[in-house]
Amino acid sequence: MVSFTCSKFLRSLRSMCAPITTIIAFSFLLTYIFILYQPTRGPGLIQRLGWQSWDLVSMVDQATMPQRPPDTGNADYTVDWWNVSTPEESVDLSSLPLDVWSPLLPHETGLSEIKVVRCVIDPEIAGDICAPDSTSEQDAIRGKWVRVPRNLNLEGGYMSGYLNIYYRRTRRQDIDLITDIRLLSENQRPDSPEDWHQAEVSLRSGMMRTPPLYLWYKTGKASGDMSVEERANIITEIDVLYGEDAPWYGFQKLEPPTLEQTAKAEATWITIRKGVKVPPRAPPLHFSHSGKFKILQVADLHFSVSQGVCRDTILSPCEHSDNLTNSLITHVIDQEKPDLIVFSGDQLNGQGSSWDAKSVLAKFARAVTEKRIPWAAVFGNHDEEDGVLKEQQVALMKGLPYSLVEKGPKDVHGVGNYVLKVFSPDASKTHILTLYFLDSGSYSKGVLDWFGFFTPTEYDWIRQSQIDWFLQESASIKQIERPFKPDTGKDLGSVWERQADQLTPSSRKLAKPNALLFYHIPIPETYSAPDLDPRTGKALDTGLTGLEPHGNPKKNDGFFEKGILKAMESVHVANRDAHEVKVIGNGHCHITENCRRVKGVWFCFGGGGSYSGYSKIGFDRRFRIYDISDFGETIRTYKRTEKDEIVDEMILAGIGAPPLT
Repeated sequence: MVSFTCSKFLRSLRSMCAPITTIIAFSFLLTYIFILYQPTRGPGLIQRLGWQSWDLVSMVDQATMPQRPPDTGNADYTVDWWNVSTPEESVDLSSLPLDVWSPLLPHETGLSEIKVVRCVIDPEIAGDICAPDSTSEQDAIRGKWVRVPRNLNLEGGYMSGYLNIYYRRTRRQDIDLITDIRLLSENQRPDSPEDWHQAEVSLRSGMMRTPPLYLWYKTGKASGDMSVEERANIITEIDVLYGEDAPWYGFQKLEPPTLEQTAKAEATWITIRKGVKVPPRAPPLHFSHSGKFKILQVADLHFSVSQGVCRDTILSPCEHSDNLTNSLITHVIDQEKPDLIVFSGDQLNGQGSSWDAKSVLAKFARAVTEKRIPWAAVFGNHDEEDGVLKEQQVALMKGLPYSLVEKGPKDVHGVGNYVLKVFSPDASKTHILTLYFLDSGSYSKGVLDWFGFFTPTEYDWIRQSQIDWFLQESASIKQIERPFKPDTGKDLGSVWERQADQLTPSSRKLAKPNALLFYHIPIPETYSAPDLDPRTGKALDTGLTGLEPHGNPKKNDGFFEKGILKAMESVHVANRDAHEVKVIGNGHCHITENCRRVKGVWFCFGGGGSYSGYSKIGFDRRFRIYDISDFGETIRTYKRTEKDEIVDEMILAGIGAPPLT
């Protein structure tokens, strides 16, 4: 009996030996592939030792010298202090990294070789397991393989695998560089094939019932043999665009798309950049000689990777709502000619439709950048919904032309808390208007359903760290003599004539400049009872409201009471009722567009201006304008609708505004 039991036990061990050994061996194999196989990040890799070594640089310092505004022939919009502005330090382009894909870097070094690689495992997880073969000698001569981390088969479904482009970049002067790229079908060949090379794997590998498409690249002269003009036309970067809209600044599409647009999938395009395309920087914000500065607020674009779907409009036909919205913005810009454009949140639609933020951000400010107008932005609750962090979006937005967007301090809640200053046009370059931008957050609470999708239940709110930051920034603003009078030390004739001449000497004061503040989600006090006009006894509340539920968060750290109402324009007793911030502009609620004064501060909704965002039939798309004159003393606002109607014009501060008491 005992021998039978032992024999049975030994047989059971023998039967389990094979599967146990297999499991252990497979575990060791996975450990080797994903851990031991990966190169150790020793000093050589960390410091990029070698003849092609580089210094880590920040794109913040790589902006070119701010460009002088275009000559419009109107002397009123010129300034007198361009000759005293300080150029930003330039960065040696030859110090940029060669083995990191970063399309925002202004590389002037060329590419030497390209391959297309398909992998069944996500390269973000598997690392270099599917990378093209190479040797240390080839890496030193032609450059290391760099993966473009954008899957060409992303819209092809799960079974299509991962398809990526790899390239080598080199600074060597004796290596032939790539000067052109073409996408050709299986039976096509370049006209003069001797200088052309074909990537072996099809750009449609893994796509069912799709004819092959191959990447061909042409190598020209070595860098040392090229002229300046020839070097300006070498291929310096490769990217991938999803959707049918325009590519990133400085890039161009290659025809045809690797994946055609269908009812269920967006088109996929390869884009390339030739030479160095550094985006132009915005000039310092300034008033005109006649004391004017105009801001156009664009609220709630809700753009997607697709060209957009029209919502709640009688406009017919209405297709490609994102493009229609950009056309409307272009028209409003032509009519209003603003000096600054503020995007007040929800540039991205989120909700699964803006899954590639880079492709969406490439188009959301296009109407503005084409007009060479400086612009700023804050984030809304939808901008981060599809997985791209706000920090990454800020880096992308800073890489667009004429952007003034800033990330803000790291120790303050949110991303995009920053200050812009508007200066006088005279040689004194006096700061005479302040613009605050805050991140009102996204969601503070939510639930996960059975499929792992997050459903928000409460909006976020402006936190205590942001209140402290705002008070600190406000305290750093220097007081000036107001109303501001330009430097009269030089004879400028009649160019300084101002309406403020009617002000009496007793009305002059020492105070901070007026300020406007922008965020996305309205705070609870936005819906408080309005002030009464002491002249008429009527409520100071102008515009449409009540067409939708209140959009404020449930929680509140007291930004209005502890921040806005504590930031006074002056410590002088006579000005104790005047707050520094005169107007707060927000978005979020598309069919609420009123301006209401609460405790001396105006709360103004931007109103929905996009055909891609929700609205109400009969409610025209509209944009809010802040027309600031008298060198910052007078703030007037109104809305321009899609029908070019001017609605609810009113003065918020300055001569003609309702008095505080």
